[in-house]
Amino acid sequence: MAKPRIGLALGSGSARGWAHIGVIQALKEQGIEPDLVCGCSIGALVGASYCGDQLGTLEEWVRKLGFWDVVKLLDVRMSGGLIEGDSLMAAFADKIRDIRIEKLDKPFACVATDLQNGREIWLQQGSLRAAVRASIALPGLFSPVQHEGRWLLDGGLTNPVPVSLCRAMGADVIIAVNLNSDIIGRHIKHQAPRENADKGDQALLDQLLEKLNGSIKDTRLGAWANSKLRNHDEGPGVFDVVASAINIMQDRITKSRMAGDPPDVVLTPRLGKLGLLEFDRAEEAIAEGHDSVRRALPTLQHLIGR
Repeated sequence: MAKPRIGLALGSGSARGWAHIGVIQALKEQGIEPDLVCGCSIGALVGASYCGDQLGTLEEWVRKLGFWDVVKLLDVRMSGGLIEGDSLMAAFADKIRDIRIEKLDKPFACVATDLQNGREIWLQQGSLRAAVRASIALPGLFSPVQHEGRWLLDGGLTNPVPVSLCRAMGADVIIAVNLNSDIIGRHIKHQAPRENADKGDQALLDQLLEKLNGSIKDTRLGAWANSKLRNHDEGPGVFDVVASAINIMQDRITKSRMAGDPPDVVLTPRLGKLGLLEFDRAEEAIAEGHDSVRRALPTLQHLIGR
């Protein structure tokens, strides 16, 4: 029998996406190497690094990423999104090859969303970095990207786990990584304080607000924004609401899409405890990515014919 063509669909999930690194490593340890990779949002970023043979460089960087390193990467512009994204993409310059997608040794594609008509866009040609930047443009947070005459947003709005794209590219067996399986309500539930109390989405928001205040000439307006965006005792803060809304949206879309076009194996890293922007918690995410493969190993071995 011919070896099945394996497709790996790496889903969206913001900071939880570092789990994709652990998933790829654990699959390789088991002798399972995908023949093609499709990614959405953070899955596009990790997938592009992997297909460009730079995953080791990315892993080394994210494992050293600290809270203040994350803050420095968030360049506040308030132009189509709170964050422009130029500093972030500059940081990935040595982790994502400056190459055309069709020139990669391993087939790769990623998903974005057309802002004007809401259509799902498959990016399979052109600049690898530009495609990744479009796929990670989380609405309201990162500015949209103009690409071939269209304004593109995060692919998680239309196809958070791109199983259909993997299938269209010729995969016989599809391994999907769903980062959104246990996230509903996590941002508004009380959680025990972490070892470093200054970390977390709210702390990141505080730092963003300081940058925002510095960019607003009218200090009264900056103070108003500061007071309105912070959490209050009477209910969830605006960042809690935004993060939870994004989680709900991606969870519902993921379930709907995979019900109509199910993958052969679904890996579900349990990372609901990670906040939307807690990119400094890579150690936890990568370890859970490994564990998600371990839990699904019997199914993987059966399907791939070990």
